[in-house]
Amino acid sequence: MEVESRPGKWFRLTGSCTLALHRGDITKWSKDGRTDAIVNAANEMMLGGGGVDGAIHRAAGRKLYEACMKVPEVSRGVRCPVGSAVITPGFKLPVSRVIHTVGPMYHKEADPAFVLSKAYKKSISVAKKDKVKHIAFPAISCGIYGYPYEEAAKVSIQALRETAGDLLEVHFVLFEQGTYNAWLAEAEKKLESLTRYELRT
Repeated sequence: MEVESRPGKWFRLTGSCTLALHRGDITKWSKDGRTDAIVNAANEMMLGGGGVDGAIHRAAGRKLYEACMKVPEVSRGVRCPVGSAVITPGFKLPVSRVIHTVGPMYHKEADPAFVLSKAYKKSISVAKKDKVKHIAFPAISCGIYGYPYEEAAKVSIQALRETAGDLLEVHFVLFEQGTYNAWLAEAEKKLESLTRYELRT
C-alpha cells in the first residue's frame, strides 16, 4: 500500500499526528521501511495463528517465527500476556518492525474495554521507545475474539488520542468492509476530517 498516494480517509488525531483509515491487506502497508511498523493481533505464545496473525507470519517468513521463539516466556506458555506488546524486526515485510500485541477475548474478560485500550496504549509505548514514527493497526480482538466492531472502534480511537503524542501517523488497515465502516463512523464522530490540501501543508 503506497502511503504517499494518500489513500483512505484522513483525520487529525492529535496536534501533530494524523489518523488514516484504509481497506486492505496490512501485510502490504508501509511508509518508508525505516520508521514504520505494523501491529500484529497475536496470541500469547506469539507463534502465529489464524486471521491477521497468520497472514503476517506468512508474509514475514520463517525468521519472524524464529524471532518470536526467542522471546522469553514470562509464564508457562506465555511470551506476550494479554494487554502487553513485544517488538520484532519485520523481515520480509515492507515495514521495518512488527509490534505484537494480544487483545482480550470479549466474552472472557470482566472489563474487555480496559484490556483492549491497554493493548493499543502498550503498542504505542513500544513503538515510541523504538523510534517508530508511522504505525498501522488491524482491528485488534475483532473476528474470532468476538469484540463488536463499533465498541472496538470507540475504544481504539480514544486510546490512541490519549497516547499517540508525537507520532507522525497512525493507520488502520482493515480487511472487512463492516470493520472499516465502524472505524470510519467513529472517526467521523470524534475527529476532525482532513482534506488533501491540509495533508500537504
